[in-house]
Amino acid sequence: MKKQKQKTPTNEQIRAKEVRLVSDDDGHFGVVPVAEALEKAKEKELDLVQITDNVVPPVCKITDYGKYIYAENKKKKKQEKAGKTEVKSIRLGFSISEHDMQIRAKSAEKFLNEGNSVKIVLPLKGRQKALQDVAKEKMGLFLKMLEEKMEIKIEKEIGREPRGLTVSVIKK
Repeated sequence: MKKQKQKTPTNEQIRAKEVRLVSDDDGHFGVVPVAEALEKAKEKELDLVQITDNVVPPVCKITDYGKYIYAENKKKKKQEKAGKTEVKSIRLGFSISEHDMQIRAKSAEKFLNEGNSVKIVLPLKGRQKALQDVAKEKMGLFLKMLEEKMEIKIEKEIGREPRGLTVSVIKK
């Protein structure tokens, strides 16, 4: 079943006896009876919209209902967008050159500046698994290159996984 959207009470739907009245342009009117608030809204040819219901008396605003809903939806979308972070992956090779590492560090810097988290992966195959110390040094060198470019925070330390080494970093 779909969730029922909780509709914001407007005009005659407001059940409180008194409301704290606020207006877009005039500011704050204080605590007034609902009938008086409705009159003021009708004089301005606008709607009386209940903003909060968890306080006594509830806060109501004289505004255009359509514009109010539009602004609220826009605010929600902006909050949802700000909360999302992606995990981008940078893959290093066991025998990667220093120049290639610098290029990958530049890509990681771009991802971090966009607000993403970066997972750095160094896969190990065959006999490379026996040389984990060398692989950790490569990973450390890459992290130093990245730290020279910007401040980073290591989210997850260099760790061993079945296919190689990984580390996760975010922007400080």
